[in-house]
Amino acid sequence: MAYFSTLTWRIIALNAIALIVLTVGVVAVQSSGRGLVEERLNGVQLQTAIVAGTIAQYATDTDNYTLVVDQAEPLLRELIAPTRLRARLYLPNGRLVVDTRTLLPRNILHVAELPALDGWSRFKDWWRRRYDEVMGGHPFVNLAPYTEGGDDGRVYQEVNEALAGSIAGAERVDDRNKLVLSVAAPVQQKPFRAIYGVLLVSTESGDIDDILRQERATLIEVVAVAFAAMLLSSLYLAGTIAEPVRRLAAAADRVRFGLAGRGGMPNFPERNDEIGDLADSLKDMTSALYDRIDAIERFAADVAHELKNPLTSMASAMEMMARARDEETRTRLMEIVRGDVKRIDRLITDISDASRLDAELSREVPEPVDLSRLLATIVEIYRMTDPQRGVTLALDDELPAGTRVLGRDERLGQVFRNLIDNAISFSPENGKVTVTARQREHIATVTVEDEGPGIPPDNLESIFERFYTERPADTFGKNSGLGLSIARQIAASAGGRVRAENRGLNAEGGGGARLIVELPVAR
Repeated sequence: MAYFSTLTWRIIALNAIALIVLTVGVVAVQSSGRGLVEERLNGVQLQTAIVAGTIAQYATDTDNYTLVVDQAEPLLRELIAPTRLRARLYLPNGRLVVDTRTLLPRNILHVAELPALDGWSRFKDWWRRRYDEVMGGHPFVNLAPYTEGGDDGRVYQEVNEALAGSIAGAERVDDRNKLVLSVAAPVQQKPFRAIYGVLLVSTESGDIDDILRQERATLIEVVAVAFAAMLLSSLYLAGTIAEPVRRLAAAADRVRFGLAGRGGMPNFPERNDEIGDLADSLKDMTSALYDRIDAIERFAADVAHELKNPLTSMASAMEMMARARDEETRTRLMEIVRGDVKRIDRLITDISDASRLDAELSREVPEPVDLSRLLATIVEIYRMTDPQRGVTLALDDELPAGTRVLGRDERLGQVFRNLIDNAISFSPENGKVTVTARQREHIATVTVEDEGPGIPPDNLESIFERFYTERPADTFGKNSGLGLSIARQIAASAGGRVRAENRGLNAEGGGGARLIVELPVAR
């Protein structure tokens, strides 16, 4: 299954790492709850200042500079009750006069959860406590412990600072490691600056922790949803990458073991991405591989056939030689044997050259070749070696000076030699072979023309097939039928092509053949 492949696990792991790093960063920033604490403390300070100002406005006796407790108590009850805060009111001497924790309404019903009785309920209680410890745990270090001050508020530093006329706050932890924030503000009327008392407002134990617990629970939900989305997206990504790659690999294995035909490589026409390009490339490669295998099989069959002909001729000549009675017959049969041996030698040489050609062309690095110089050298060599049957060779070079083509001079020379040899073999006695070189735009064209019988129109392409040997009877057996095939292969490797046509005025030939080589000019 692709979902359990190595690539799939890598995709999931990389996406999970990114999510984990993000989550750890958020938790690390939130772990101290510093921003939440400061925001909460600022809110308590604002509420304390407002309530203290209200008490100073409506629950003080400005004539006697005293705090009217009977008026302050209901006012404090109404202002503090909706805030989930605890408020304590102290006189200037620090004596506690009002504590909202003791201002409970009558007939209030207290609800408490009974201890769990069965094992499952006890497990749920245990799990809830562990969850609260983890989600509500707070690393409140280096904070003073919180203790109840009783009736004397001067045990709190912030109360003493408020008695001096300023608003002060403090952070403490109780015996359960729960944060308690407290703010003290003087009860005074601004014009007189007289302090009638001190209002101490504090959060209930665990108030901040409950908020932090809720935030962490929300974070866990967000992380869970993000992890699920990450997992689904990773599986989808793996399915779109790993699964096609797995199918391509399995198809390649089937091709390697010969279990798949030409259509065995899967195709993804709907994919316009790298996977689709890879599938197309592998399919083309497989098709080219099968074509190469077919070509090798045909080549092997052709080699066997071409070698069998002279061997059969040799065997017949040797058998007849054993029964020949006169010397003239034996001499003639020996000439046949020698000719067949030469033909086999040429076949083996050309076959060896053709079999190495693909590998050699793939390793060779093309270089600029002076085409005019190459043609002049080849024609001069033919003139010096006196071509067969008195055939003359002419060169008509109209290439611009310094025209160069990309390739290897020895390989390009082999192209032109093969074409010239072919033209000479078809030329009549004292015929003429003309080599013409021209340039049209960025293409250099070299034509080799003879005065032979021409090429049958149906064979203008088949003459480039391996072992094509349809030629005059007096030249049969003197060529392997590989020359034109090799020439076309070399020209194609240089980015060019070789084609054939007739010189005659009509398509039936009769005026000689023309072989044309087209090569791109090096820029």
